[in-house]
Amino acid sequence: MILAVLSALAEPTRLEAMRLLADGSEHCVCELMRKLGATQSRMSRHMQVLKQAGLVLDRRDAQWVRYRISPELSPSLARLVEAALERPIMVTERAAWACLAG
Repeated sequence: MILAVLSALAEPTRLEAMRLLADGSEHCVCELMRKLGATQSRMSRHMQVLKQAGLVLDRRDAQWVRYRISPELSPSLARLVEAALERPIMVTERAAWACLAG
């Protein structure tokens, strides 16, 4: 698990995506693409790596996919991510996100 997380965070685009998600809100892939200067296919691949590492969750919203940091990060893993991002992460509560999912 820790190796997958470190590998996922070692790539600059994924690290920057995590910095954007650290505000605790959902971000659609279109927003991540625009802010990070990535194509849709490239951004989707990066987000899949973050998802497989257990760092993010996704939710389909019409034609877009929205991402957020997983609320199930262990405290030690959250501290590791915060150290890599050099900033605290905000994690949306699961119940609040479930309401958004409808």
